Amino acid sequence: MSGRRAGVAVGGGVVLLVFAYLIWGGIGKNLVYFLTPSELLAKGPAAYGASVRLGGIVQPGTVHWDADRHELRFRLGDTNDHYVEVVSANVPPEMFTEGIGAVVEGVWRPDGVFHCHNLMIKHSNEYRPPAAGTKPAEYYRQLFRKQQS
Repeated sequence: MSGRRAGVAVGGGVVLLVFAYLIWGGIGKNLVYFLTPSELLAKGPAAYGASVRLGGIVQPGTVHWDADRHELRFRLGDTNDHYVEVVSANVPPEMFTEGIGAVVEGVWRPDGVFHCHNLMIKHSNEYRPPAAGTKPAEYYRQLFRKQQS
């Protein structure tokens, strides 16, 4: 009977060690921190190369979509009037527009550009059908502005 208990204890110990390794070692490498443009710029060169999430407002007049190159460029800003240039090789979501809240995942590089591999936009959790003839981007821009006020 004591041999069976020892086997269960060793097995339980191995399982605990595996979980400890996954929690301590595995999660640390996959953490993605959320920053505002002000926080990212304050970190300076120390933030280069780290995978981060950057959240802010897409600045009006800065969105440029090059369909031939599949390149989206825009500036993401915050309330402190700090801006970060963002470039993405992905097609933007249909609801993506100027003045809307966005979160981008990617890497800030020494060229001063945030290279995005995932673009998420803020939208309401309430569904309201747009008026007939309204384009989705315009509808969501209006909806987002209502939420901000």
